[in-house]
Amino acid sequence: MSLYKRKDGDVQPYWPIGKFELRLPFIHYRLEWPEFLQGAIIFTIGLSMIEIMTNVLGMSYEAALAIAVINQLLMVLPSTFGAPLVSGFITPLIPILIVFLGGFEPGPDAIRALIAVQIVTALIFFVLGVTGLGKKFIVGMPNSIKAGVLIGAGLAAVMGEINEEGTLFQSPISMIIGGILCLYIMFSLHFKQLYKNISFFKKIANLGIVPAILVAMFVGWLTQEYPSPAIEWGITIPNLGELWNVTIFGVGFPSLDMIIGAIPLGLLAYIIAYGDIIVGDNLIKRAQAYRPDEKVSYDLSQIHVVTAIRGFIHSFIAPHPGLAGPIFTAGTASVAERYTFGKKAMQSIYTGTNSLLLSMAIVIFILPLITLFQPFLPIALSITLLLTGYLCITVGVQSVKSEEEIGVAVLMAIVLALYGAAYGLLVGIILYVVIQYNGRRKKKEIAKDKENEAEDEKAI
Repeated sequence: MSLYKRKDGDVQPYWPIGKFELRLPFIHYRLEWPEFLQGAIIFTIGLSMIEIMTNVLGMSYEAALAIAVINQLLMVLPSTFGAPLVSGFITPLIPILIVFLGGFEPGPDAIRALIAVQIVTALIFFVLGVTGLGKKFIVGMPNSIKAGVLIGAGLAAVMGEINEEGTLFQSPISMIIGGILCLYIMFSLHFKQLYKNISFFKKIANLGIVPAILVAMFVGWLTQEYPSPAIEWGITIPNLGELWNVTIFGVGFPSLDMIIGAIPLGLLAYIIAYGDIIVGDNLIKRAQAYRPDEKVSYDLSQIHVVTAIRGFIHSFIAPHPGLAGPIFTAGTASVAERYTFGKKAMQSIYTGTNSLLLSMAIVIFILPLITLFQPFLPIALSITLLLTGYLCITVGVQSVKSEEEIGVAVLMAIVLALYGAAYGLLVGIILYVVIQYNGRRKKKEIAKDKENEAEDEKAI
C-alpha cells in the first residue's frame, strides 16, 4: 500500500524537486513482490564486478565488496528521481575497459585510470544531456563507426573468455554448460516456443541470465572447478578503511595523461549507453500502450543528468568498472513486460522498477548470500560477458547494410578488440574517410542512418 493514490490517466504521485520527481516507497508507491523476489536473485550479476576490481584493478576483496554495496545503493537513485528504467552498467564497454586498464600496474595506477574514465564519461553525459546535443552527436556519427564500436566490444568480450587466460581454459565444464544454457534461454527459437506456451519457462526467461549463472555455479562446485563456499552469518558491513584506500582521496587524482587517454573510452561509453537508452525508451513506450491508466512522463535529458551524477559520485568515493550505466536492459524488459498485465499486476511502472532495485540494494547486505556466491564470481562475470559479446556482435552486424559499411565496421572492430578504444576509433575514422567519405556527408547518408536506427528500434 502507499499513502498517495493515482487517479486513472494521471502521473504516479511524486514530490517535485526542480525538474526531478522524487518517489519514496509506501508514500508514493507500493512494493511489487514479484520484482522484489527477482531482485533478490539477480543481484548476483552486480557481485560479478568484484572479480574485475580484485584481479584487474588490484583491490582487496573487502574494498571491492564495499564498492559493490555502494553501487547497488546508487542504482536506486535514477528511478527514485523519476527515471522509469532499471539502471545498470555500461556492460559492452567492460571488455574494452579491461584492455585499457591492462596497460597500468594493478593498484593505485589502474584505479586512477578507472577514475579518469568515470570522470570523463560522467562529464560527457552531463554536457550532452544538459545541452541536448546527445542525439545530434549520435545521429551525426557514421553508421559504420557505431557498428564497429558494438562489434569490437563483442569480439573483445568473447576473446577475453576463450583465450588461454580466460575462463574457458580455467573452468571449461562450467563455462561450456553455463554459456550454452545462457544462449539457449536468451536466444533459442525452441525456447521461445516454450516461453509462449508454458508459464514455467516464462518465469525462467524473466530472470534473464541468472538461471544459467546458478547452473554454472552448481556444475563448477560439482566438478570441483570452484571450491565450496565458506558461509558466514550476519550483515554485510562495508570496510570503510579499505574503501578509503581506493578512492580518489586515497590513490590521488588521475594525471592529465590519464584523463586524455580516457576520452576515447568515454566516447565509446556514451555511444553504447545512448543506444541502450533508446532501447529502454522504446520498451517503456511499448508497455504504455497497454496501460492508459498511467501517464509516464520523463525526458531523456533528465536520465543523462542523473546518470552523470551517479558517475561523478562513483568517481570520488567508489570507482566501479560498470561506469554507472543508465539501464539494465534485461531488468527493464522484465518489468515492462509484467507492467502490461494491468494495474492489479503492477500499480505503476515505477513500483516495478523501484521494487527490483530496492531489493538488490537490500539483499547485498545479507552476508550468507554474499559468501555463498563469493567463490563463483569468475563464472558469473564470464557468462555476463559472453552474453554481452553475443548481443553486441548481433546488433552491430544487423545495423550495417552496405559492403562499404561492413568493411569499415569489421576492420575497426578487430583493431578495437585487440588494441583498445583510441586505436579503434582512429582506424574507424581513417577507414570511413578512405572508403565511404566523398567530400562531405550527404543528406541521403544521414537519412539512411536514421532509417537504420528506426528499423533497429522496431526490431527490439
